[in-house]
Amino acid sequence: MIPMEGGAPGVGTKQALEETMLSPRFYTTDCAAMDKIDVTSVRPEWDKLIGDLKADLNKGHFQRNDEFAAELKDIPEPLRSEFIDFLVSSLTAEFSGCVLYAEIKKKVTNPDMIDLFALMARDESRHAAFINQSLKDYNIGVDLGFLAKAKKYTYFAPKFIFYATYLSEKIGYARYITIYRHLERHPERRFHPIFKWFENWCNDEFRHGEAFALVMRANPHLLQGRNKLWIRFFLLAVFATMYVRDHMRPELHKAFGLTPEEYDRKVIRLCSEITKQVFPFTIDLDNEKVWSCFKRLTEIAHSTQEAKKKGGFSGKLQVTWNNMRAATTFARLYMIPVRRHDLPQNVLLAPVW
Repeated sequence: MIPMEGGAPGVGTKQALEETMLSPRFYTTDCAAMDKIDVTSVRPEWDKLIGDLKADLNKGHFQRNDEFAAELKDIPEPLRSEFIDFLVSSLTAEFSGCVLYAEIKKKVTNPDMIDLFALMARDESRHAAFINQSLKDYNIGVDLGFLAKAKKYTYFAPKFIFYATYLSEKIGYARYITIYRHLERHPERRFHPIFKWFENWCNDEFRHGEAFALVMRANPHLLQGRNKLWIRFFLLAVFATMYVRDHMRPELHKAFGLTPEEYDRKVIRLCSEITKQVFPFTIDLDNEKVWSCFKRLTEIAHSTQEAKKKGGFSGKLQVTWNNMRAATTFARLYMIPVRRHDLPQNVLLAPVW
């Protein structure tokens, strides 16, 4: 645990505690309802996946080597700030999953759910701790115990947990593998050793997503009727949030040798292709109106950031106006027709790339 500065949260902890439209959130859910989840109809696939998780294929992977002892503080600004923001955001998202999964595991009695959430909490805890070690190199580690107590929690019904965490895990896979493969081709762009760990790391994310895919396929009512409206909402919300957040970090992607636009289009398309295993439709990513709405949301986010810096009554007024503009833009995005398809017979996938 990282000590707090003068009894107050340190810089990294404060950054992780920030509540914005783009910051990762902590969730709680109805554990009694979660306890009733039945995966009987996908039992062979479920047992295979749980077996893979129990085998702990990444045990021992998240160990730092001598490369981390190199002088890393020489990364110039503004890349340094954007990289730290990337690490803090990634850590918060990983630790959010750990806290949620551990809570569910503690409160349920269903052996399938106990197995699943205990194993995923184990993985996410490792991920968060590994990132935190890199933040400590900059003397801004996050106090995870304090974060778990002080962070605001949002209640999500179990089905929302399934939609949101499935997408979070799968887009995490798509993000990590895209960065890893790009830096594998361009090692001169790898400005920090943590990126070498992304290949095995992203396979944890992939397996976690597979578990939620099995839960949803075993309970088809989650993919039917009004629930399709919620699936559409979460697809758009996850994609839009990633797009906007990445476009707020131009120097990080410049260091990779990628534009945020190039990176996001590749990641979102990969994630969208993966979601065909469980969702009955995908966002029409060939429709440029989708990307225009994402760009509009990015412009609004930049305007909101400047308004908050300005402060005062005019700044607050601008933030309120921007929130209304963002809601209107998202509504337009939501109305763009989707692409429907039949679900495949095989639920489990191999990593796509």
